[in-house]
Amino acid sequence: MYTYKFRLLFDDVDDFVRDYEILAEQTFKDLHDIIIKSILGLDGQELASFYICDGCWKKRKEITLIDMSIDDESNLFVDEKEEYEPKSIMSESVLSDFIDDPHQKLIYEYSFLYINTFYIELLKTFESDKMVEYPRCVYAVGEMPKSTSQLHGEYLNLDINIDDEGEENVDYYDEEDLQSLNDDIEF
Repeated sequence: MYTYKFRLLFDDVDDFVRDYEILAEQTFKDLHDIIIKSILGLDGQELASFYICDGCWKKRKEITLIDMSIDDESNLFVDEKEEYEPKSIMSESVLSDFIDDPHQKLIYEYSFLYINTFYIELLKTFESDKMVEYPRCVYAVGEMPKSTSQLHGEYLNLDINIDDEGEENVDYYDEEDLQSLNDDIEF
């Protein structure tokens, strides 16, 4: 059985790197889970997708966390050649069925409200070690920046109101406001 070694980079942080080893017969859901586990700030409660890319990072095929299609026609991804391909689901998509380039490129997008985009490239393929539990993170440098993209509740600290003219007004709560709201709640 073969193992893939992938390198993940986060464009927003220069020194952010993660290397993963995963069996060729494991799924994209397994890869998603180890990414979530290895990156502080991603809690796994948001939607995510992998995109199989060409050598220039152009998205060719989407692999989603869950099936969000309503009917067969909405479950389509259009590439630049106007060809239609059905979307795949991570838990049903085995890595080896999609990896056909020795330096395969993938894009991983996490959270569609505050999109975090990660770039993944296959570094090498090698014989798996029966004594090792896969998938695993074998190298980690850098952390996610503290920002609204992190899911520690920061984005909940705002109140969005639509006024009479249909305009959005956003009020950000500070710590004092949040404490007074918490004090008012009876348990």
